[in-house]
Amino acid sequence: MSDVRHVLVLPDRDAAEEAAAALGERFGLDEEPQPLREALAGEDDAEDAQWLLVLRDEEERLDAEELDEFAAQWDGWREEP
Repeated sequence: MSDVRHVLVLPDRDAAEEAAAALGERFGLDEEPQPLREALAGEDDAEDAQWLLVLRDEEERLDAEELDEFAAQWDGWREEP
């Protein structure tokens, strides 16, 4: 079993929480991913933080292009591993 992960980067907490809730429905995930805050390098202001959703995909059933389109709905993107 491989350890495949997808990371969706979202602009703010609200977008991350909405996307996390919608991910389970759209992609049939077993559990909703928890949004993680990541401050941008050198920035102390919370407004300059990005929010991440890390999706485990051991079975490699999530399509990268679909995830790209999904993240774009919240002005986000998928990081390439």
